[in-house]
Amino acid sequence: MAAAGAEAAAAEVEEEKEKKQQQQLPEGDPESGGDSEDEGDSDSSGDGEDEEKENEAEIQRLEEQLSINAFDYNCHLDLIKLLRQEGELVKLRRARQKMSELFPLTEEIWLDWLKDEIKMASESSEREKVYELFERAVKDYICPEIWLEYAQYSIGGIGQEGGIEKVRSIFERALTAVGLHVTKGTALWEAYREFENAILETAQPAPGSVPLPEQQQVLCSQLEKIHTLFRRQLGIPLLDMEASYAEYEEWSEDPIPETIIKNYKKALQQLEKCKPYEEALLSAETPKLAEYQAYIDFEMKAGDPARIQLIYERALAENCLVPDLWARYNQYLDRQLKVKELVLSAHDRAVRNCPWTVGLWIRYLLAMERHRVDHCTVSEIFEKALNAGFIQATDYVEIWQAYLDYLRRRVDFTQDSSKELEELRSAFARAVEYLKQEVEERFSESGDPSCTIMQNWARVEARLCNNMQKARELWDNIMTKGNAKYANMWLEYYNLERAHGDTQHCRKALHRAVQCTSDYPEHVCEVLLTLERIEGTLEDWDAAVQKTENRLARVNEQRAKAAEKEAALAKLEEEKAEQRKQSRAEKKASKKAKKSRAGDKRKAEDDDEGEWGQEEEEQPSKKHKGDGDVLLAEEEMEVETGLFGRSGPEKPDHPPNQKEKASTSRKDIPKVLHDSSKDNVTVFVSNLSYNMTDPEVKLKELFESCGEVAEIRPVFSNKGTFRGYCYVEFKEEKSALQALRLDRKVVEGRPMFVSPCIDKNKNPDFKVFRYSTTLEKHKLFISGLPFSCTKEELEDVCKEHGNVKDIRLVTNRAGKPKGLAYVEYENEAQASQAVLKMDGLTVKEHVIKVAISNPPLRKLPDKPEAGRASQFAAPRQIYGARGKGRTQLSMMPRALQRQNHPVSKAENGMVQNSPATSSEPSEEPQKMSNADFARMLLKK
Repeated sequence: MAAAGAEAAAAEVEEEKEKKQQQQLPEGDPESGGDSEDEGDSDSSGDGEDEEKENEAEIQRLEEQLSINAFDYNCHLDLIKLLRQEGELVKLRRARQKMSELFPLTEEIWLDWLKDEIKMASESSEREKVYELFERAVKDYICPEIWLEYAQYSIGGIGQEGGIEKVRSIFERALTAVGLHVTKGTALWEAYREFENAILETAQPAPGSVPLPEQQQVLCSQLEKIHTLFRRQLGIPLLDMEASYAEYEEWSEDPIPETIIKNYKKALQQLEKCKPYEEALLSAETPKLAEYQAYIDFEMKAGDPARIQLIYERALAENCLVPDLWARYNQYLDRQLKVKELVLSAHDRAVRNCPWTVGLWIRYLLAMERHRVDHCTVSEIFEKALNAGFIQATDYVEIWQAYLDYLRRRVDFTQDSSKELEELRSAFARAVEYLKQEVEERFSESGDPSCTIMQNWARVEARLCNNMQKARELWDNIMTKGNAKYANMWLEYYNLERAHGDTQHCRKALHRAVQCTSDYPEHVCEVLLTLERIEGTLEDWDAAVQKTENRLARVNEQRAKAAEKEAALAKLEEEKAEQRKQSRAEKKASKKAKKSRAGDKRKAEDDDEGEWGQEEEEQPSKKHKGDGDVLLAEEEMEVETGLFGRSGPEKPDHPPNQKEKASTSRKDIPKVLHDSSKDNVTVFVSNLSYNMTDPEVKLKELFESCGEVAEIRPVFSNKGTFRGYCYVEFKEEKSALQALRLDRKVVEGRPMFVSPCIDKNKNPDFKVFRYSTTLEKHKLFISGLPFSCTKEELEDVCKEHGNVKDIRLVTNRAGKPKGLAYVEYENEAQASQAVLKMDGLTVKEHVIKVAISNPPLRKLPDKPEAGRASQFAAPRQIYGARGKGRTQLSMMPRALQRQNHPVSKAENGMVQNSPATSSEPSEEPQKMSNADFARMLLKK
C-alpha cells in the first residue's frame, strides 16, 4: 500500500515537473505552441545579432583571461553569467565545474546550477548526477536552503526502489546539519513532517473498509514516526515554537506527555536566551564578526558541540574570507570534536577559501597526520600549498618546515637506511633549492636568512642518523651564506659538535669563530678559553690566549676608530648646522640692505622675496614620510623681530594698497602665546595658504561645525603677513576631537593639516601620522600613476578585482599628486587578486607597479637639531628626501658671505672700510655697482 502511494506521489511530481519545463520553453519554440510568425522588424533582428556577437566576443575574452589567471574569481562569475544568458549549456556546465574545483561556491551559485541541472535531468542516470551535485553543494557551506532543495528533489525519486528510505535519509542528514538553526531550521522540520503525512495518507484504508492487521501495523508505525518528529522538534529552540506546539496539540489524538511539555518549556527558555544574539545579527551590517563572536562565546559557555559547530558554520557562510575565524573553528574541531570526516572537511574548506594563509595549510597537514591520512594525499595537499601564492617569503619557509617535520616523524631511525629516510633527505635538499630558486626569484629574498631548514637538517643527520660528516658539510654551507659573522651561529654549531662530534672539531670551529665573529667576539673568545681550560693542553691554552688577545685588541682598535669617526661626523654636522644658521642670518641682513635702498620697483620685489622667505622658514620643518605624506612640525608661537635688532622696512612714499594695509595693520600684533594647560581643547592647524585673507573669519566658519570656538590665533610674521598656521581653541574637549576629522580637508586649493596640540618636549614619541606603517594585506600600494589620474579613474580600474573600501591619492603639501596611491579592499583575497591582475598594467601610457602595502621603517634622527626655541617644534631634518633642498642653499657667492657679527678683517671678500664694519653707526650701507661686485670676486 505504501509503495503504491509512493508511486502515485512520484507520478504527480513528474507531471508537475513536465508542466514547469513546458512553461520555461521560449515562445518561438514549436513545442510551446507560441506564435513563430511574428518575427519583428529587421532593425530589432539586427540589434539582436549585434548583441549576440558582442556576447560571444566577451565570452572568448573571459576564457582567454582565465587561461592566463585561473584564480580570477570575478572573471569566473562574469563568464558563468554570460553563458547562462546565451544558453550555452555545455560551456556553462564546464565553466561551473572549473570554478567549483578552485573555489567553494556560494549558496546563490549552487542553487542556480542545481536548478539548471534539474530542468535537464529526466532519466535516472541524469538524476544520479544531480544527486552527486547536491552532495558537493552541501559540503561547501552549511546552507538550509540547499538542504531543503535537496530533500524536496529527492521526493521525486520515491517511486524507485528504496526511494522512501533515501528521502528519509536525506532529511535526517539535513536535520543533523541545520536542524538546530534557530531562524531557518523550522522549514526543514515542517517539510519532513509533510512528507511523512503524505505517506500516512497513502497508507490509509479505503473508506468503509476494515484495515488488515498488516495495514494497521503500517499505520501505527507511520503515526509513531510523525509523533517522534513533533517531539524532537519541540525539544529544540526554534522560532515559532508556539505554533508548532499548537499544531501538535491539534494533530495528536492523545494528550501530550509531561516529559515532552517539560522539554518544550526548557527549549523555550533557551530560545529566550538566544533571541538577543539573533536580533543582533538581524540588525547588524556585514560582516557581523563581532556579533557572531559574541554568539559563539555564548554557545561555548553552554557547551553543546552541535550548536557550537552550527554557529561557527553560520558565521563562516557570511565571512568565508576571514582566516582567523577558520583558524578558531578548526582549532575547536581538532581539540573537542575530533571527528575525522568533519575535521578534514573543515580544514579543506578553510584552505580553499583562504589559500594565501599559510597557517591554515599547516593546520591541515597536522590534521591529516593526526587522523592518519595516507601519505600520497598529504603530499598532494602540500604541493597545492606550494602553488597557493603566499604573500611573504617566510610563509614558504614555514610550510616547508611543517612538511619536513611530518616526513621526519615517518622515519624509523633504528634502521640504518629506509625509503622514508631517503625521502626526508630528498625533501630537505628540495626545500633548500626551492627557497634559493623559486622564492628568492619572486621576493628577492629566500625568507630564511638564518638557514633554519639547513640547521634542522644538520640536527637530524647528527642526532638521529649519527652522520656528523654530513652535518659538518651543511654547517659549512650555512656559514658561507653570510652567517659567519654572528656569534650565535658559531655557538649553535659548536654545541652540535660538542654533543655529537669530537673535541678537535670543536676547537677548530671556535678558532674560526674567533677570527670571523663581528657582533659578540668576547663571548666566542670566552667559550674557547673555557674549552681549553677543561680539555686542552698547555700548548692549546697558550694558542687560545694568544689568538683571543690579538683578536680582542683588533676589535677594540676598530671600535675606537669607529667612535672617532662617529664623533667627527657629529662635529661636522654641528658645523654644518652652524653654517646654515649663519647663512640664513646673512641672507636676512642682505635682504634688509636691499629693502632700504629699493624704490617702488624694489618694494614689489621685496614682497615676492617675502613669500619665498616664508617658504625658507618652513622648509626645514618638513619631515618626509615613507608613503609621501608630510607631517608639518608646529612652529614657534612668537613673532620674530629680526636679526641684529633691525626694525621693519620703511614706509613707502606712495599710498599703500589694500593688501599692504592689511599687512601693516598686523605688524603691531603682540606675540602669539599658547597656554599648554589648554592643549586638550586646542588643535594646531597648518599648511594653509599664505595669501588667505582674514584667516580668523575663514577658519571660524570652517570649525564652527565641530563645536563652539573660543578663540582662533593665527600667526603672522614680523612684516604682518600670514604664516600659514594657527591655533584653534574650543570651549569643550569633544569639539577639539571632532575638529581632528577635518585633517587633510582642502582649503583654498591646499590640504589643511589638523593635529592635536601636544608638547613634544614632554611627549617626544608622539606622532600625528594617522596611517598604518606596518604590513596591511588587504591594502595595495600603487606607484607610477600619471599625475592627471583622478580618484574616480583609479577606482574604475581597481573595482574590477574586488570591492574597494577606500582610495587615497598621495599628494604633496600643496595638494599636487605624486603619482602614488593606497587602495583598500574588503579582504586579503581581493587584494591578492588585484596585485596579480594590476601589476604592470598601463594607465594613461604609464606602467604602474602594484604591491601589498608594507611601508619601510621610518628612520628618525637621534637628536633634534636645536632650532628656534619652541616647545612645539618638531626635530628638523638636515637634508630632505632628495638631498639638500633648494631653500637651504645660499644663493650668495661665498666671497660675499659674512659672519654673524661684523669684523674689521678682510675675510670672505669683505672690505675693511665698508660701512658694515665701520665703527661709526650708519643706517644705510654703501651702494655698490655690478662692477664693484665683480672686482670683489676677482680679489678672492
